[in-house]
Amino acid sequence: MLRLFCLFTLFFVASAQAEVRVLTSIKPLQLIAAAVQDGVGEPEVLLPPGASPHHYALRPSDVRRVRDADLLYWIGPDMEGFLPRVLGSRDKPQVAVQDLPGMTLRHFGDSHDEHDHDDHDDHDHEHAHAGDDLGHDHDHRPGSLDAHLWLAADNAKVIAARMAADLAKLDAANAARYAANLKAFEARLDALDGRIRPQLAALQGKPYFVFHEAFDYFEAVYGLKHAGVFSVLTEVQPGARHVAAMRKTLQQAGPSCVFSEPPLRPRLAETLTAGLPVKLAELDALGGALPVDASGYEQLLENLAGGLSDCLNSL
Repeated sequence: MLRLFCLFTLFFVASAQAEVRVLTSIKPLQLIAAAVQDGVGEPEVLLPPGASPHHYALRPSDVRRVRDADLLYWIGPDMEGFLPRVLGSRDKPQVAVQDLPGMTLRHFGDSHDEHDHDDHDDHDHEHAHAGDDLGHDHDHRPGSLDAHLWLAADNAKVIAARMAADLAKLDAANAARYAANLKAFEARLDALDGRIRPQLAALQGKPYFVFHEAFDYFEAVYGLKHAGVFSVLTEVQPGARHVAAMRKTLQQAGPSCVFSEPPLRPRLAETLTAGLPVKLAELDALGGALPVDASGYEQLLENLAGGLSDCLNSL
């Protein structure tokens, strides 16, 4: 009888401590989840580094992971276009974070109309945004949702709060830990904001260009604005007129920075900037090289601030 009681107790403890399996679609959501689960569990991510959320082809093993995860978080249909058709096989919670109450959402063209449409011919520019090196957003038409919403820390707080609440429901034994992790995460983000706000305030008015319109959320928080977008299709080299127009824009800007995103630098970058007082640098919106730990999300934002200030302060 005692042996049975001990076995039952061991089984109960093991069951109570079974880790909640959290799966996120992309790395930035995984980093937010890692802060909430710190010391309790480790979130998984669906997309490998460098994969496009719009054009990713799910493998059978991916479909199983989507089906089996206890909690699944994704941005929404404006980002991961491949996910809706497989989510129907899930009978567990799934959250499209773009729909969470309290999120601040931006749309392409929000207070950027006069900056993002350079003197390219209409045909070239219309298709320039249709696909870029990482293909994060296949639809940059004015008015469409800018799905890079994780680059505003206040949005990350909303996402983390939902994750903490969901985890507490499934794992009541660790509810206090999730709540404490959330509070600590929010405090660290406030401290980070206090550090990088003056650093970025000094950059206002310094010209820079991007190859992918991914950073508007971060820019809006810190009063920055890119001077133009040089989005180009990876498969198609832009015409001579388009290249000439982009070079003219850079010439008129004078000393400036042009930021691409790892892992790929557009083939056009060197041609576009050759002989001009322009520096090429990188900004990583996805945090592809960051370790998955409690401070990973803060490091993502800190790296953006550092990348911008390092290049622009060197002009």
